[in-house]
Order: sequence, then C-alpha cells, then structure tokens
Amino acid sequence: MSENSLPSSVRGRPDFNGKGSRFSKPLFFILLVAGLAFAGLNLVSDVEETNMPVTSLLPFFLLGLALLIALGFEFVNGFHDTANAVATVIYTHSLTPGVAVVWSGFCNFMGVLLSSGVVAFGIISLLPVELILQASSGNGFAMVYALLFSAIIWNLGTWYFGLPSSSSHTLIGSIIGVGVANAMLHGRNGLSGVDWDQALKVGYALLLSPVVGFVCAGLLLWVMKRFIRNRQLYRAPQSDQPPPVWIRGLLILTCTGVSFAHGSNDGQKGMGLIMLILVGTMPIAYALNRSLPADQIPRVAALTEVTAHQLRQLQPAAAHPPAARDVLTGFVGSNRMNSEVLPALAMTLNEVGDEIRRYGSMDNIPAQAVTNTRNQMYLASESIKHLQTAKVTLPQETERNLKAVKSELDSATRFIPMWVKVVVAIALGLGTMVGWRRIVVTVGERIGKTHLSYAQGASAELVAMATIGAADGFGLPVSTTHVLSSGVAGTMAANRSGLQLATLRNLAVAWVLTLPVSVLLSALLYWLFTRF
Repeated sequence: MSENSLPSSVRGRPDFNGKGSRFSKPLFFILLVAGLAFAGLNLVSDVEETNMPVTSLLPFFLLGLALLIALGFEFVNGFHDTANAVATVIYTHSLTPGVAVVWSGFCNFMGVLLSSGVVAFGIISLLPVELILQASSGNGFAMVYALLFSAIIWNLGTWYFGLPSSSSHTLIGSIIGVGVANAMLHGRNGLSGVDWDQALKVGYALLLSPVVGFVCAGLLLWVMKRFIRNRQLYRAPQSDQPPPVWIRGLLILTCTGVSFAHGSNDGQKGMGLIMLILVGTMPIAYALNRSLPADQIPRVAALTEVTAHQLRQLQPAAAHPPAARDVLTGFVGSNRMNSEVLPALAMTLNEVGDEIRRYGSMDNIPAQAVTNTRNQMYLASESIKHLQTAKVTLPQETERNLKAVKSELDSATRFIPMWVKVVVAIALGLGTMVGWRRIVVTVGERIGKTHLSYAQGASAELVAMATIGAADGFGLPVSTTHVLSSGVAGTMAANRSGLQLATLRNLAVAWVLTLPVSVLLSALLYWLFTRF
C-alpha cells in the first residue's frame, strides 16, 4: 500500500478483498469467446459476399493480428480509463466493487454501440494523408502497428504504477510521432507530416478538459453547499453501509453517465483504427460502403459533375496540369492554397462521378478499382474540408454544392459496420471488468487528504459526464482520466480538504510526459517497422 493512501482501518474504506460476484469470471470468458467468434463470422461473411477468390492467407493473418492488437488497445483502455468512472460509487459504497465494474462495463458497451463515429474519423484525419491512401502498403501497416504498440506500452506502464494518465493523450502523441517520422524518412521537414490545425483543435480539447473538470467540479460543490442543506451529503461514509437512496441513485446515475460517455467517446478511437486496418487488408469488402442505396448513385454522380464544372469556371486548368492526386495530397498535408488546387479537385470529382456512373452501384465496382475509387473519394472530401478551414472565398452555390458532395463522399467512405462496434464494445467492456483497482485507489484515496464525500463524488462525476458528452457531440476526443481526476481534486480544493501533493506531482509528471514519450516511442517503432 502506498504511504499516501488511506489505511485499511479507516472507516468507510471499501473492502477490496471481498469476494466478487461468482458470475464475473464465467461472464468474462463467455463474452470474450463470443466476441472473437462474432468478429470471425462477420469477417468471413463479408469476404464471401464479395466473391473474392482467396489466393493467399497472408492478408488474413495480418488482418487477424492487427485486429487482435487493436482490440487489445481497447481492452487496456477499458481498465485504464474506466476505473475513473467507478471510483466514486465504490468509495461512497453506492455499489460494491464487483457490481460497479460490471455495470460500468455494460454502460461502456452501450456507449460504443450507440456512438456516431465522428470522433473515430476525426482521429484518422490526424494521420498523414499519404499513409491513409496507402493503408494496404508496408508503410500503412507499420503506421498502424506503431500507433497501437506505443499506446499500449505507455498505458500499461502508467497503469502499473497506478497513474491515471490519458489514453486519448497517448494516442494523439502516437499519431504525431508517426507523422513526424514519416515526413523525416521521406526527406521532408518533420513538422510537415502532421495536420497541425486538426492536432491543435484536439490538443486544446485535451489540455482544457482538466481545467474544466477542476474548476467546474469545485464550483458545483460550492453551489450544492449553498442550496442543499443536507449535512449528510457532505460527510464521508461512516461505515460500509450504502448512502441514503436518493444520494445513492444520484451517484449511480452519474457513474452510468460517465461510463456511457466514455464508451461513446473513447471507443470510437479503436473503431477508427480498426476501419483503417480493414480497408488496408480487405479493401474489396471494406473500402466502400456497399449498403448505399442504388438510387443514390445517379444523384451523387450528377452532383460531382455540376460541382466540378463550377470549379473549372472559377479556375481553369493549365495546359499541362500536374497529377491531381499529387496536388491535393500536398494541399491537404500543408493546407496551403494555390492555383492548381481547384482544377485538381474538379478533375478528381469528375473521375469519381464517371467511375460510379459507369458501375451503377458500389457493389459493382471491380476489386482492382475499389482502392483507387475510395482514395479519390477520401482525398476529395479532405480537400473540401481544407478549403473550408483555409477560408477560401467561393460563390455561395459552389460552397453549398461542395458541402453536399463532401457529405455524399463521406457516406461512401466513412462508415463503421455494426459488428466492428460490437467487438470494440465487448473489448472495452471486458477491459473495464479487470485491472481497475490500481486507478480506483489513486482516484479514491490519493488525491485528497480526506475520504471522498457523497457530494464530492457526485460533483466530479456530473462534470465529467457533461464534459465528455459535449466533446462527443463536437467530435472531439477528451480524456476521461483527466476530467474526472481533476474534478475530484477540484472538489477537495473547494472543500478545503487538502490535496496530496506527492500524488498530484506524479499525475502532473505523467500528464507532461505522456505526449513527448508517446511521440518518441511511436516514431521509433514506425522507423523500426519500416525496416522490415
């Protein structure tokens, strides 16, 4: 036991040595086997529907290995991050530890299933565009493995020492490291390998969320003290008995909300990486959304043709224009507008329209053309997004058509099959059920100098639930760990309970080191994997 934790003799400390539910282990293994079997059956079914002849088992081996590692990342994410959600209900005796982690796992599961996918593709857009377009190449696999291994290594290391560091922070650092390493390996400035506009947008969300957690949780506790006079709410538990029904209900509700929001936000990061893996290994099955209705195809083809014509009127192409893909890849990577971008985008939209009009539906596009069609759609969509962020002045009708085109292209390339959501949800939920104790003890005992009161637990959880939910709505990844642990610290400060400076120092060190360590680790791993 750490010298900074509460002694086991303190009244109100949870009993972590008691027996868990006799159903926990059987349930864990049943869900594990069911999840793997479900993923395998759906993969086989999707491949069979394409009528693709199997000429080599290597793609299936690479796919299986990458999927297991990606699901392992979500599993670690589950017990690393979700422990924060259950700390307050455990330390207020609202739920026993066994029931709390199973319930939180279920709520994470539902959060993933009902997520929108916006965060997933927001994470993907941080990656170097040339690596996304070459997802099936050796460099594409090196990118995915470097991201996953670096994130897992750092998350496991901080978990081992009981430090609530951020999985989101780690993944963002890993993405930046891969981008920098890829640029330097190709003789470019390392800073050119990252979409810094998107990275800064995500970075602000990650950096500000702990401040929001600290300040808002402290303010909420102060407001509760002013308007809710029930003294029992502000006392630490006096025994191992649960709190009054209404307080218990509030704490369970906030735990439910944080767990659901965590699943909805954090679960999407794994989904985005899994889709990148699927597109790279099985493009014929996953590069394009084959569930798009056939009657949508003529509309998309007509829209791309009209929009391309408008772009050519604004900026006619040169007599000998450079390759459209090179122009747009450079534009997306640098966000620098030039006279070649609009003609290149017009040419790409024309080619996309011709391709889908020729085949009539996504199902009819032949295997050899699928990857190129998807890459053109993805590159056109990203170029339109960067035109908007670069604030390029265009006629209103053209802007309206570009927005409509982007929406249609995204529906064809940015989709997540339900089975992917299910297996990620299972991995995250199972992760919640194991390994949670180290982080729970840190949050519950080692941040403040006194035992967590009911009001402090509810304030921290309410703020975390609202912050993560709002970030999910805006498609931004935030750290459950940072929001909740800083929220607990904020309530301790507002209550003048005192803070354990040694723990806060360790948390601050982990917070400061996460980004540079994950950047360096992923860059080194990417360099190493590209050697093979």
